[in-house]
Amino acid sequence: MEVPRHWRLKQQRYALVGEVCPHCEGKIFPPRDVCPHCGGEAKTPYTFSGKGTVYSYTIMHDAPAGYDENVPYTVALVKLEEGPMVTAQLTDLDEQGVQIGMPVEMVTRRIRQDGDERGLLVYGYKFRPMIAGAR
Repeated sequence: MEVPRHWRLKQQRYALVGEVCPHCEGKIFPPRDVCPHCGGEAKTPYTFSGKGTVYSYTIMHDAPAGYDENVPYTVALVKLEEGPMVTAQLTDLDEQGVQIGMPVEMVTRRIRQDGDERGLLVYGYKFRPMIAGAR
């Protein structure tokens, strides 16, 4: 992946920045030009809290190229407190594992290292179990 693309996606990857629709107040992630709820123009930035719950999950045993060093890993559909669903890898799981309805929070973690000679480290959001008392 090109370095300029990483810079363009930086806000989405590190801070869960989406948009809020000025017409219906719908929260949108990732950002789009048109609100999927009402069809109005949505360009107002909105930073999500990063807190949510596990809606569904799966454990990846056969990963795509570039991600095979992390196998097995858990990918979840996380419903953010503000409404949108986000697909992300879960991290920092203990022996309990993952459960549907489990509270989680966004963290920034290394996702992969590009295999070319530059060795670019790619970071992005993942979710971990909510730390007790953090809600």
